[in-house]
Amino acid sequence: EVRELTWSELIPPNAPPQIVDPAPIHDLSQLADALSESGPAATQQAPAAPVVKELNGQKVKLPGYIVPLDVTDEGRVVEFLLVPYFGACIHVPPPPPNQLVLVRYPKGIQLENIYAPLWVSGELKVETISNELADAAYAMDAGEVRLVTDEDL
Repeated sequence: EVRELTWSELIPPNAPPQIVDPAPIHDLSQLADALSESGPAATQQAPAAPVVKELNGQKVKLPGYIVPLDVTDEGRVVEFLLVPYFGACIHVPPPPPNQLVLVRYPKGIQLENIYAPLWVSGELKVETISNELADAAYAMDAGEVRLVTDEDL
């Protein structure tokens, strides 16, 4: 049985409130810097965010967006961060680690539209992973990655 999760279920119920939405840019003169690939790296939100240890080893299904980390020569994404909203880790500060899942998917997915939300299914692990973009508090070896369709809504 695969448990369908929401992003809020990755945060313990007794955890202190944390910001999980991108901070808006009010000074439009800073917009070009924020969108630039060479712009400064944004500081991750709530780096010591707590996790839900009971989720370790559960088979889950979670919707989100892909931030590619490893792409094959054929253009298939085989490792990525699953994030709760589009643009996380790219142009805005990364969400807290308990709102990031490092996904390994050896089969790979041909990502034709980075704006499209996906369902990712597999065994969730409570595992701290650090990379140049952010720290993730969860990891998953995905069994299935597919687009969210109208039937899912």
